[in-house]
Amino acid sequence: MSGTQAAQEFPLDPIEKAPLADLRRLQLQRLQWSLQHAYDHVPHYRRKFDEAGVKPADCRTLADLARFPFTTKADLRETYPFGMFAVPMDRIVRIHASSGTTGKPTVVGYTAKDIDTWTQVMARSIRAAGARPGDKVHVAYGYGLFTGGLGAHYGAERLGLAVIPLGGGMTERQVQLIRDFQPEVIMVTPSYMLAIADEMERQGLDPRKCSLRIGIFGAEPWTNEMRKSIEERLELQAIDIYGLSEVIGPGVAQECIETKDGLTIWEDHFYPEVIDPESGKVLPEGEKGELVFTSLTKEALPVIRYRTRDLTRLLPGTARTMRRMEKITGRSDDMLIIRGVNVFPTQIEEMILKQPELSPHYVLELTKAGPLDHLTVMVEMRPEADSWPQAKKDEAAALLQHNVKSFIGVTSDVRIVPLSAIERSIGKAKRVVDKRPR
Repeated sequence: MSGTQAAQEFPLDPIEKAPLADLRRLQLQRLQWSLQHAYDHVPHYRRKFDEAGVKPADCRTLADLARFPFTTKADLRETYPFGMFAVPMDRIVRIHASSGTTGKPTVVGYTAKDIDTWTQVMARSIRAAGARPGDKVHVAYGYGLFTGGLGAHYGAERLGLAVIPLGGGMTERQVQLIRDFQPEVIMVTPSYMLAIADEMERQGLDPRKCSLRIGIFGAEPWTNEMRKSIEERLELQAIDIYGLSEVIGPGVAQECIETKDGLTIWEDHFYPEVIDPESGKVLPEGEKGELVFTSLTKEALPVIRYRTRDLTRLLPGTARTMRRMEKITGRSDDMLIIRGVNVFPTQIEEMILKQPELSPHYVLELTKAGPLDHLTVMVEMRPEADSWPQAKKDEAAALLQHNVKSFIGVTSDVRIVPLSAIERSIGKAKRVVDKRPR
């Protein structure tokens, strides 16, 4: 099947290329419905709206949304497990939950219509990434309460792909099935993609000669330097996908393969704002701040001005009518404060990946040196550089130490550790080990 034939068989949704005025009219109509739905059926929202002195009828324009209160994870935990559901339990067909690493898990529910919406935006996302009916997709996101695996699975089936539902872990088996089944597409976290590439090389396989031509990577922040590293190592197109379970799961925004210039937000279902994380003030398009989403069509769990903690900026549409968001490379709650300097792990990752002899496998360890915070960067060499003499490894460590100080402003120790000393994550990579006393 040619690319032209596939595009004709699976065309864009009309709204993806609709005039901007038509999109804004649809958004306002859906926003007014969503606000009313939340107010009428979720006591927690009714109380918050009343306390803020606003009613759904006060939203006459899209800009009026800024008058409404924010939703945070604390709201979801306060109402745990089902207090934010806006429909009776006999309409709930699926329940997902976060890992709950910082307290109670956040629980999300879906009606049959919500599942259909999620499937639609995931199919739209996978198509935008370059996949076409007839492709095989290897799904290595986790299945279960985590939304990644099932979200990818349903969307790929809707698009007409053959799904290989392996899930996370079993890295040797991941490589075996990629070799045997010859999938064109893989959906996985970028850090685990690198672990799979490591295993290919351990088995004597050349990652550049595998069948994969598209990787759809998400669930953790990753830099353009990481993209370059993956693309060169596997000779595939590394495409970014964004989502979070509180809003729906993966498929909230997707990078388009024809431009690779940020992620197109599916604005007919999810209305974005960017705010100043401190003041909560809405920022103009193009300014960097915290991403906020309001669901426009969700039935079971409407979210109003949900603070994602992800840092980005909004940009005009290019490949589609809808606005883009800049690649997420950090979160306001991932920020480390080290001796008064604000540091994001991805800033250090960028420094690491600018040195071709260093691998993307690293951990940041925080300790106390007396009253002061102390940062140690532990990083592996690339396999081909691991046999370097110690003096050359020391030079690489010194260069990274210099760059971290010069470009980020933090003094650190850099330790080159043996190959495979950094634990390989099958899900979201754990980049920070904080050993500072509480």
